[in-house]
Amino acid sequence: MKISSKILVVDDEPLTLELVVEGLRTEGYSVDLVSNGKDAITANKTSNYDLVITDLSMPDMSGMQVLAHFTEHCPETFVIMLTGYGTIETAVEAMKRGAFDYLAKPAKLDELLIVLKRAEEVKDLRNENVLLRSQIQEQYRFERIIGQCRQLKTLYRIIQRLANTDSTVLITGESGTGKELIAHAIHYSSERKEKPFVPINCGAIPEELLESELFGHEKGAFTGAFKERRGRFELAHKGTILLDEIGEMSPKLQVKLLRFLQETKFQRIGGSRTIEVDVRILAATNKDLEKAVASGEFREDLFYRLNVIPLHVAPLREREGDVPLLVRHFLKIHCEKKDIPLKRISKTALESLERYSWPGNVRELENVIERMVILMEGEEIQLDDLPLRMRISERPNVNPSLEIGEEGIDLKETMDEIENRLILEALNKAGGVKNKAAKLLGLNRTTLIEKMKKKNITFPLAAP
Repeated sequence: MKISSKILVVDDEPLTLELVVEGLRTEGYSVDLVSNGKDAITANKTSNYDLVITDLSMPDMSGMQVLAHFTEHCPETFVIMLTGYGTIETAVEAMKRGAFDYLAKPAKLDELLIVLKRAEEVKDLRNENVLLRSQIQEQYRFERIIGQCRQLKTLYRIIQRLANTDSTVLITGESGTGKELIAHAIHYSSERKEKPFVPINCGAIPEELLESELFGHEKGAFTGAFKERRGRFELAHKGTILLDEIGEMSPKLQVKLLRFLQETKFQRIGGSRTIEVDVRILAATNKDLEKAVASGEFREDLFYRLNVIPLHVAPLREREGDVPLLVRHFLKIHCEKKDIPLKRISKTALESLERYSWPGNVRELENVIERMVILMEGEEIQLDDLPLRMRISERPNVNPSLEIGEEGIDLKETMDEIENRLILEALNKAGGVKNKAAKLLGLNRTTLIEKMKKKNITFPLAAP
């Protein structure tokens, strides 16, 4: 609450508050006085008050009724109750009904200023949270997902249809394709958007800790459990939980998760009390769960519970026409973050990025653009600015009809360059998988790796 805050004082004996009111005005507050509840409601029609200070016991309309009016019609207005010592219990009841605080009469200025300061902090925090939530909702609206390829347009339509259902969704796709972004879009396009979105990476937490993270534990349930802890399912009550990398979950936890999905009830570790929550389940994985079911790594019954609505996020190499959109988007984002003029990208550099296979998908593309924004000094990204593995468009015909000019030719350097580019093309076609690249080149995998080390050729995010 700022220095210009408006305060309404409601008391049928306003003379007793004159000193306090004058003190508040001296502190910079705008203060109005009325002598009864009806006048308070009338005054509120023409003025928006940040805080109301009302006596509890008044004729015709009590302070409780004044509180009820402001709680219903002006929930952003804080109400402080003034009470005699004989009505403290009633004042406490008023706080349960929404009053911010209460003070015993006669009110003292220094006590009232302390309460006002607390109200200011709470109001600022509330406004900050509202702003942050609106920014998050805007950031994660599905319209903010960058891309116009056929696969994404299909995803848009499905998200619109499923957002306001409670159906479980299984999101599949390679690492770096944006599965968590899709999960955010589903949540923030749904009726649960005002409630928590709680993600948890099932592959990043050891099995012995993951159960506690999901379901919580009671004090003393195991060594180190010094106090009770609420799990992610409790924290996500009325909202959405994302079980990321669900394919990494152990068989033991798969059983407990299946039971929860069937009953929407669970017990904390070491507890006997049954807890029921209302949570929408989203799951994501880069594994082929059907293969995992066939091999016995993943429970078939759990798979069908999760796979009610399957969503597949296409890899970037299959998203025709989306690379230029993403490049320009990430250039804008990272130039704004670094507070530098917007950089451009040359046609040849962009064509090269379009031809690259992107084994790390959108995440790899964003990392590359961020590096370019930070490291390059010019206004336009050129082909030579790109990492060597991405300079696909400068690749010459690998079966050239070489001619030796009058000045001669450096045979070793020329052959070395051709070999470098063949290795890069093989890695690119193999999506970074060295075994596949070696077969394309007619080499053993170890031979290829030795050549890459010797030539200092790197292919980040490539599979082993």
